Amino acid sequence: MNRSRDEVLQAVREQMPEQRWAHTEGVMQCAVELANRYGGDPVKADIAALLHDVAKYWPTEKMERIIVEQKLPSELLSHDKSLWHAPVGAFVAEYEFGITDVEILDAIRYHTSGREKMTLLDRIVCLADYIEPGRNFPGVDHIRALAEKNLDEALVAGFDSTIQFLLEKKRRIFPLTVIARNSLLASLERTSSDSKA
Repeated sequence: MNRSRDEVLQAVREQMPEQRWAHTEGVMQCAVELANRYGGDPVKADIAALLHDVAKYWPTEKMERIIVEQKLPSELLSHDKSLWHAPVGAFVAEYEFGITDVEILDAIRYHTSGREKMTLLDRIVCLADYIEPGRNFPGVDHIRALAEKNLDEALVAGFDSTIQFLLEKKRRIFPLTVIARNSLLASLERTSSDSKA
């Protein structure tokens, strides 16, 4: 990181409305709590959460240009624009803020979609984004309750809520989200069968 945490915090805060900044603060707090609970790195969780929405309010034309110019996954362009800020945010974190830690960059990159075989930090930041205190959507309290006991079960419930929402709205589901959910379920099934062995 080529700036102090306070400088990064101020720069990120200036790029979003106050309500979104309150969300970012909630994700930071939640990510650190989850890292401490599940053996993650609270410092990395804090930085990834701080930067996870850095590009959220950028004009879509600017995000599209970065996706094309930086050769980010082109399938993003045929899916919901709300996905774009995550990979663009990872690019911004690296090239504007000097983040070189691949774990942090990936946690930013995949916080909306998930991916197969998510790292612990991926899962922490993604789940924190779902359950931070300001979130209020059907089922969020159930996901928060699961997060007290099992990180992966909570994240599957989060993906389920996203998929259900998209199905109800008749919107396309980004393939990585289905892959992420299936990967987590497979991991949970392995853990369950190992504990019975």
